[in-house]
Amino acid sequence: MAFSKASVRDAKVKGRRVLVRVDFNVPLKDGEVVDDTRIRAALPTLELLRERGAALVLASHLGRPGGKYVEELSLAPVSRRLSELLGVNVTQAPKVVGAEVEMAAGCLGPGEVVLLENTRFEPGETKNDPMLAGSLAALAQVYVNDAFGAAHRAHASTEGVAQFLPGYAGLLLEREVNELNKVVEDPARPLCVVLGGAKVSDKVGVIERFLDLADQILIGGAMCFSFFKAQGKEIGDSLFDDESVEAARQALAKAEAVDCELVLPVDLVLGREFSADTERKEIDGTDVPDGWMGLDVGPKTGALYAEAVGKAGTVLWNGPMGAFEMEPFAGGTRAVAEAVAKASGKTVVGGGDSVAAMVEFGLSDQVDWLSTGGGASLELLEGKKLPGVEALIDAKVPATNEES
Repeated sequence: MAFSKASVRDAKVKGRRVLVRVDFNVPLKDGEVVDDTRIRAALPTLELLRERGAALVLASHLGRPGGKYVEELSLAPVSRRLSELLGVNVTQAPKVVGAEVEMAAGCLGPGEVVLLENTRFEPGETKNDPMLAGSLAALAQVYVNDAFGAAHRAHASTEGVAQFLPGYAGLLLEREVNELNKVVEDPARPLCVVLGGAKVSDKVGVIERFLDLADQILIGGAMCFSFFKAQGKEIGDSLFDDESVEAARQALAKAEAVDCELVLPVDLVLGREFSADTERKEIDGTDVPDGWMGLDVGPKTGALYAEAVGKAGTVLWNGPMGAFEMEPFAGGTRAVAEAVAKASGKTVVGGGDSVAAMVEFGLSDQVDWLSTGGGASLELLEGKKLPGVEALIDAKVPATNEES
């Protein structure tokens, strides 16, 4: 299904101010940006708008400040990094909205850029407050949403503002939706889906949908223990929750009835506690003794999953195979990451931890599509509508006076 929303390419922006919702929710340390992947992902849209003579007012959230100012979550380090990447001075606004911000936006010339403060400093952001949305809209004449990672949130800066301004999809958002839809609608076969992370309940919608669509679903991460618990196996001190066990039980039952293979680990790496320097042992099989917790899939499982990935026509990977941030428990995630990087089929990696793993292992440039959205990519793959996308104007609608 072709992308149905109007693209930023269609917007008339010369000599106009454009409010661009970007996803600059990036990790910071000691006042510096640690990973600028999401900032770089927005550059094509920002450069296109600047080339076409627009003045840019950028909006983003960062972390969860809870509707109040938190110095550590200021976007000032982001505006410094963006200045370096764009090669132009990016003004950091002192607030999200207000008289000072309106003045800064009003003074912008073509190609100039101001970054608003963290939208979540405003309590009205997450409540989708129409007054905040209207104040944001007053800063510009056109709205562009390029924040795919926040498109599943109906917030003032993602959905509300599009009720006041003509809204267009940025290049990144458009590509994200198209790439993820291809996995669902027209994948090269076999379609192999690798799912990890902690909770089955977080991904139950994706599992249910892909049991109808995929040829194989490979399960790793802590979520495998909910499946093992549902099968009546011993899981020791491994992470699980009752809600996820019931979801896993239903997924196992559905897998019996459909033409999709649901694959669980065959061996595990255990630790006494969740720590890099804990006592570690590998077991053949999946019954976890008391006093131990599963912290990674074992080498046999890693090899089994790598082989399946290598044979696939399309691979979708979301969620690590274990606690990869601790080197003794990184083997399973590394095996999958390397297999995805080498795969000859189409490869799509989504979810913050999976993307972080690809970056950490130096493999991020060997994937066909590295999604910037965690929750947004999961909801789109489940078949849900994303509020930040739905609010944009439809493609091929004749331009009104407001939009021309």
